[in-house]
Amino acid sequence: MMIATIEGVTHRIGKAQGYLGLPLRLEQIDCPVNGPGTPTMTTAWQPTQKELEALNRGASIHVRIVGAQHPPINLFVGPEPEHSMVVIL
Repeated sequence: MMIATIEGVTHRIGKAQGYLGLPLRLEQIDCPVNGPGTPTMTTAWQPTQKELEALNRGASIHVRIVGAQHPPINLFVGPEPEHSMVVIL
């Protein structure tokens, strides 16, 4: 997966720790467990062509959490791009 820049990015984390740097958007959601105004961080990812082909053949998406405790997470598909780029060679 390739890190994408999410629309409305508010922060970039991890670069000081030696990672590439992850663009994220701070948001608040109405969570059925934690209540209204629950803070969240949302990131965007794009599959490579090879990964997309594997997904289309039935491969699953794996999430790896660094650390010993697993925070609550959501995994979902973001909105489709408003425009697509066509490259003619």
